[in-house]
Amino acid sequence: MPLAKDLHPSPEEKRKHKKKHLVQSHNGYFMDVKCPGCYKITTIFSHAQMVVLCVGCSTVHCQPTGGKAGLTEGCSLRREQH
Repeated sequence: MPLAKDLHPSPEEKRKHKKKHLVQSHNGYFMDVKCPGCYKITTIFSHAQMVVLCVGCSTVHCQPTGGKAGLTEGCSLRREQH
């Protein structure tokens, strides 16, 4: 039976590398990003490795940074629940 601390990791545990967690899991997640110009919603991976453009107005939503993707200023996001 899993312990309560396994199900709800502490903030220190969440910051660790994915292989150093008590229970190994990935750090990436999908997020819905709303374009500030045309208000269309695009789903983006948190660690995107390429530039993501808006489908409606072709503005840049995020830039790759080598780790987590850097969102463009003005874009609002919502982390998707799994």
